[in-house]
Amino acid sequence: MRLRLILLAAAGLLTGCATVPPGPRDPRDPLERYNRTMYKFNDALDRNIAAPLARGYVKVTPQPIRSGIGNFFNNLTYPTVIVNDLLQGKLKAFASDTTRLVLNTTIGIGGLFDPASQMGLPAGDEDFGQTLGKWGVPAGPYFVWPIAGPSTIRDTVGWFPDQFTDPKTYVTPMALRLSLNAFNLFLERVEFLASDDLVRRSYDPYVFIRNAYLKHREYEVKDGNVPADEVEVFEEEMPEEDAADDSPAPDADSPAPAAESPTPPSDTPPPAPADPAQ
Repeated sequence: MRLRLILLAAAGLLTGCATVPPGPRDPRDPLERYNRTMYKFNDALDRNIAAPLARGYVKVTPQPIRSGIGNFFNNLTYPTVIVNDLLQGKLKAFASDTTRLVLNTTIGIGGLFDPASQMGLPAGDEDFGQTLGKWGVPAGPYFVWPIAGPSTIRDTVGWFPDQFTDPKTYVTPMALRLSLNAFNLFLERVEFLASDDLVRRSYDPYVFIRNAYLKHREYEVKDGNVPADEVEVFEEEMPEEDAADDSPAPDADSPAPAAESPTPPSDTPPPAPADPAQ
């Protein structure tokens, strides 16, 4: 469950505005100028702090320990998943996710292990933002939060009710609760390390992440019932004028390529055409 850390003070420090590329605007992103500014802020923090820490965590922490920690925090989301199963009328998923919570909390030693998956119980992932979407509430404008990253107005509103079913909300003292929430957000960053190269190589990383988030949320709200051609995520095409200039310019110090010399005439006469009478 993505934690929405609302750092409005940090947002207020961003006095500059990001430049919006020319061309038609995406109707899902009317706040694009603000969103790009916040994306640049988040990206700077990510490159200098979050990403290096995530890579270091993966390097020094053995896989079994990382899996156990991930299982523990994932198990904490299941009260929220179960409540939203009920709110969406998914009784079969409610029974499955409730069983997962009981098994992983008991046999799995507080969620450190995942015996439910070994027993064939699929992992659920429901939240109140999906519940609102299930009952017809539109996603609303795309919105980028400081630190927490991509969201929509619907998902932002949905985050608040989910806090009442999140066990971390009731942890005391507050310093420990904030630490757990921060580490949970950090684990989400670790999960996305594998996609870093794909994002960095994209023509416009902001657009790539926006499209990926919106398509993924639509997929979740509709439980995968989307047209096959909408499942994959594509970034916006490179503008034609940029695409034309994308090839590297020739090096001024490099010699010009020599023109091809015409093929010298051969001393051997060409073969005579076949006799049609034969």
